[in-house]
Amino acid sequence: MADAIELLRNFHKFPILAPTHLRHATQKPISVLGFSDYYSSGRKFALCCRALDAKSVDAERFSLTSSSKSDVDYLGESTKGDLNVKKEHLEALGIDGQLTLDGPIEEIARVEAREAEMLLSDLGIPGPFSSRHSPRGIFCTRTLNLRSISAIGYDMDYTLIHYNVMAWEGRAYDYGMANLKSMGFPVDGLEFDPNLVIRGLIMDKERGNLVKADRFGYVKRAMHGTNMLSTKAVSEIYGRELVDLRNESRWEFLNTLFSVSEAVMYMQMVDRLDQGAISSELGPFDYKGLFKAVSKALFRAHVEGQLKSEIMAEPERFVEPDPELPLALLDQKEAGKRLLLITNSDYHYTNKMMHHAFNRFLPNDMTWRDLFDMVIVSARKPEFFQMSHPLYEVVTDDGLMRPSFKACSGGLYSGGSAQMVEKSLGVHGDEILYVGDHIFTDVSQSKVHLRWRTALICRELEDEFNALIHSRNNRSGLVKLLHQKEIVGDLFNQLRLALQRRLKGRPAQTLAATNMDDQELTESMQKLLIVMQRLDEKIAPKLEADGEHFSRRWGYLSRAGLWDKSHLTRQIEKYADIYTSRVSNFLHYTPFMYFRAQEQTLAHDSYYYSTSDINGFAADELTGS
Repeated sequence: MADAIELLRNFHKFPILAPTHLRHATQKPISVLGFSDYYSSGRKFALCCRALDAKSVDAERFSLTSSSKSDVDYLGESTKGDLNVKKEHLEALGIDGQLTLDGPIEEIARVEAREAEMLLSDLGIPGPFSSRHSPRGIFCTRTLNLRSISAIGYDMDYTLIHYNVMAWEGRAYDYGMANLKSMGFPVDGLEFDPNLVIRGLIMDKERGNLVKADRFGYVKRAMHGTNMLSTKAVSEIYGRELVDLRNESRWEFLNTLFSVSEAVMYMQMVDRLDQGAISSELGPFDYKGLFKAVSKALFRAHVEGQLKSEIMAEPERFVEPDPELPLALLDQKEAGKRLLLITNSDYHYTNKMMHHAFNRFLPNDMTWRDLFDMVIVSARKPEFFQMSHPLYEVVTDDGLMRPSFKACSGGLYSGGSAQMVEKSLGVHGDEILYVGDHIFTDVSQSKVHLRWRTALICRELEDEFNALIHSRNNRSGLVKLLHQKEIVGDLFNQLRLALQRRLKGRPAQTLAATNMDDQELTESMQKLLIVMQRLDEKIAPKLEADGEHFSRRWGYLSRAGLWDKSHLTRQIEKYADIYTSRVSNFLHYTPFMYFRAQEQTLAHDSYYYSTSDINGFAADELTGS
């Protein structure tokens, strides 16, 4: 162990490790630190070491678990890709392969973990637990051994390329509204307002509402047109209804940031419909018919190519650069992962956007194409994961294609199917990880139909993480008030029951309660009732304000109320094995990471708290300490 530590400390002297400091979310991007210098010095050193030591280190001492030799570990994950010390090497050193280290393994592990933690700190690399408390962390809902992944597929838009939402969706809105105006709809005076909506909301096309539901489908907040509805109105409208996304004729889920412009357009046009501003010459419109008109107008903006032509002409206006992203993908590629790009965008748009977003950050003469073993454009997801379409190979730079019956490594294709990809790579199911931003098109369909492992990209997580930190004091004070009310309310209910029994001529629950005189009982109840009412006056505005640092209208992305998860979070947990804010966050980890899902607490997990803890907390709450 001492030799290993000394070796790693020596490695720290070389520039190859400089980019590890980028793994802190607050550090400057890699371009500021000198990406070209990193490649010209440190990376050449690393490549030389790899060439010199590959045989002596890898072949002689270690073996890699193959698919045919892999098993499952105690968490049910494949052991494919695990590195093992060769038995013959142990024997050559005079060590029995079955022999344990000197001493109890628990003590050895404690010492090794402490030394490893110190070394990680020396190298400027955050420990495995600190990443869980970072807006740039990767969060795990289902345990995933990244070593066992043979291929990683990526979506492009809002995954490998992140757009400025105000610019991209703002222009989509402009084109969509222009199309509505050409159809005769009154759109004058309307402007794009991205603060009206957030991802994960659900459009009720029958009522002209936008709603936020909890994980069970109960509506917690709602907006009709651009006006938020009161809690009472929400209860009256949706008190007996649950959101069911399977009913696609009524409910429209905002799966991605691409939904923002459509939702803003629809909500604003609902106002115009309610105002009677839409001419009867356009036909009798209900809210569902209005949604179809808005969708058609926005669809035309995409199909006619005006928007994408504008973006291709000036990509710097719309694309937010991420200099860390190429290194994250290079790490994966050099670790033996076969990288795939599978996008619904056409070849010309894909080539232009990827060239702009990647090539300037790649070393030497590399291009974005060099990163990927296979590129598939015009994939027609989600059908790409469900059925087979004709496959065409793109054979010229101007996009000319010819029919193809087999996808090959290094190829550039249009159409096809996920089954073709699996056959070409010789891998299937849980050996493939697919990364995308669309819960339905990217994540759920690849999971449901193919059992691929999945990762969801949700850029808003960074804003939500920071908003939660900013509102920590408000939430803490709110929780304290709620617990105080719970304790006071429990006493009030006990006295109420004692009074009820007394009126029926029966003894109270305890002798002390039975012996209370009538005046003492009623006065105590009156005092407690006033305390609870005053607490409600404090609690209500705090609850209303909870989440306002993320969205004043809708609260947090992941929550529906103080305690419960949103419908969006439920979808993420159901279909995404891991989720994070951007692909470059993989740089904060390694291509060999073992993501373990955190424990899910249950309502009856009372063993966390001892009786003294609970009683002590109650006493503190009542005394205000």
